[in-house]
Amino acid sequence: MLMQFLNDNRFLSGIHSYERLLAKLLAVLLAIVVGMGTLELFSDAILKMVNLQTNWFDGSLIKLLDRLLLIFIALEVLQNITAYLRDHVVQIELVLLTALTAVARKVIVLPPGAENKPALMAGFGVIVIGIAAAYWLVLMARRSSSPASSSD
Repeated sequence: MLMQFLNDNRFLSGIHSYERLLAKLLAVLLAIVVGMGTLELFSDAILKMVNLQTNWFDGSLIKLLDRLLLIFIALEVLQNITAYLRDHVVQIELVLLTALTAVARKVIVLPPGAENKPALMAGFGVIVIGIAAAYWLVLMARRSSSPASSSD
């Protein structure tokens, strides 16, 4: 019985089924979290607009953008999970774009005075260039391996 389970094909099939089950559970959990976060974002923004007590330029707008971008990042992660379920592979382009969005979010919501920290700004620059270069390399590799490019 144990030897049948440890058969390579059966074992790999079991691991594959387990991975898919976990991905589905994570997708459901993330969908719920994204939905709840979106509802919370809407309710907070509407309450602030109705009360007319918010000065959007006192940092409230940055906080709103931060939360909005965080929801977009969560949606991209959900796309990563669904792409994995559909294609049975992790799509590196989506992962890199998600990472680029996450870094852009951090840059957009930097607190006032952060521009006076050259090491922080240089670090963000290096990260953005690194992720963008990785994305470009993946696209070039994919383009050079596609059947359409070999006929040129």
